[in-house]
Amino acid sequence: MSATTIVLASASPRRSELLESAGITFRVLPADICEDQLPGEEPVDHVLRLAEGKARAAAGMTEGRFFLGADTIVLCDGEIMGKPKDHADAQRMLKKLSGVPHEVVTGFAIYDRERDDALVEAVRTKVFFKELRDEEIDAYIATGCPFDKAGGYAIQGGAAHMVRKIDGSYTNVVGLPLCEVVEKLRVLGAL
Repeated sequence: MSATTIVLASASPRRSELLESAGITFRVLPADICEDQLPGEEPVDHVLRLAEGKARAAAGMTEGRFFLGADTIVLCDGEIMGKPKDHADAQRMLKKLSGVPHEVVTGFAIYDRERDDALVEAVRTKVFFKELRDEEIDAYIATGCPFDKAGGYAIQGGAAHMVRKIDGSYTNVVGLPLCEVVEKLRVLGAL
């Protein structure tokens, strides 16, 4: 493996697809860390800490130079929405998002083992849902799609029809702000 190989510290197929779409060569090594929010921790600080923690954890498991970690949350009325725990939680989240704007915040970190330093950044995108009918919510939940997505939805999948508009990065809502990540990888010399 070359010294500039990029390791993606995520099991997310969406993050892999986004990196592949940019022509980036990488390998996947998911990092399993505790993702609980710390008492008093602000949402942006939370995603930045988790992103860097994932990147550094992956670096502790394998060879390589550059390690990319990311964490995405949905933020609505002060609530951090992670992945739904069950059907009722998914239903609650989607009802809360119905007809109101919310933010998708992704923190990403690129840890450079050679420099023993991490570049971290958070990207925020405002998302506007239409008013959702109960039967729309139930049909979407029945697909199983919500259960591995922050906020219980995937803009690139079955929830696309729920999104009236976005203000900011589309790929951020998918799970990785690709433009910003590619720019930072270039700055660090990884690309």
